[in-house]
Amino acid sequence: MRRATGGIDRQLLVSTLLLTGFGLVILYSAGQTDVPTRAAGVWTRQLFWVGTGVVAGWVAFRTSPRILEWMAPAVYGLSLVLLVVVLAVGTGAGTAASSKSWLTVGGVRIGQPSELAKVATVLLLARYLSSRREAPRSLRELLVPGAILGVPFLLVMLQPDLGSAIVFIGIGFAMLFWCGVDPRLLFLLATPLASLLLSFSTLSWGLWMVVLLLLLLAWRPELLDAIVVYGTNVAMGVVAIPVWERLAPYQQNRLLAFLNPEADPQRAGYHVIQSKTAIGSGGWFGAGLTEGPQKRLAFLPEQHTDFVFPVVGEELGFVGVVVALALYLSLFFALVRIARRASDGFASLLVFGILGLLFTHVFENIGMTVSLMPITGIPLPFFSYGGSFFVICAICIALALRVGDESRLAGYVD
Repeated sequence: MRRATGGIDRQLLVSTLLLTGFGLVILYSAGQTDVPTRAAGVWTRQLFWVGTGVVAGWVAFRTSPRILEWMAPAVYGLSLVLLVVVLAVGTGAGTAASSKSWLTVGGVRIGQPSELAKVATVLLLARYLSSRREAPRSLRELLVPGAILGVPFLLVMLQPDLGSAIVFIGIGFAMLFWCGVDPRLLFLLATPLASLLLSFSTLSWGLWMVVLLLLLLAWRPELLDAIVVYGTNVAMGVVAIPVWERLAPYQQNRLLAFLNPEADPQRAGYHVIQSKTAIGSGGWFGAGLTEGPQKRLAFLPEQHTDFVFPVVGEELGFVGVVVALALYLSLFFALVRIARRASDGFASLLVFGILGLLFTHVFENIGMTVSLMPITGIPLPFFSYGGSFFVICAICIALALRVGDESRLAGYVD
């Protein structure tokens, strides 16, 4: 063992810088097309947001986690106010043009309050969970964390922005797991979603309910928890069809296209078909930077935002995809190490919540480009063009760097 002397976590910093540089190169390539597109020149505008992110990150790095813990309720409250405001006057953009997720002033989009709400939720949830003597052990003890997550989740769903709403779920499960909640309890929390998905097949749903009953009998949770879990699963099976009928047509089409894109290749399935074509055509080494045919002919939709990852696959091939994923893995492992070595519970949960936020974005974005997830219109960290999201990512990384710096100063490291 050696005495820690402080300093920036090099792995996290280098991974972030390489991802940012890689993203700028891909954004430059995304703008090189044979027909006019909105991607033209976005990489130069992204440079401004990178600079803004550096400034915001520096301010965040200079802020003590103790101050963040104290400010968490106020930041959370502000984010909820902004989410309510955006429901009244918000606008949409890109693949989410029909939603109300952007605040716009004078015709200029200035940001998405949902991005602030994600970080605010991490802060408040970290504060609450770290204040407890032990991890929640029942559904009743999860009511407060559920409310902290549920309010912004519902407000974002009302926009409607399914992609960002899913991120709150990812944050919640990550932080509850890290604070020590029994994985079996987390599994039971997730069962209503499985019931909702399986309810469109009577046989599948019936078999699932039998399996769930057997699990409850084997695990023996509190009686009230077992009743609530089983009752909720039954309710999901009952409301599935009415909920489906209340979805907007474009939402239904997106879900149907996820299951079978070829059923509507010119409309609902167009995005994912073009995305898979672009990635699949890249082969081992790709067509070469700026040379991707799907991208150059603008067949690939939103190639500078939601579907920027297929540009990597088409132009840099399997090798480029592996490099990008390796950089993300390096960043995630650095965050896990910092969370594990943090000097207190709040700081540890803060960093792991940031990991949950970023991981959910990466998984959801890449998953939708290869048809593993429905198209939800969510950006890819450090690659997708966008101001508010990049700045939030920079702030998150800076907060993790600050925690890592303080943990090195506070004790010993391997």
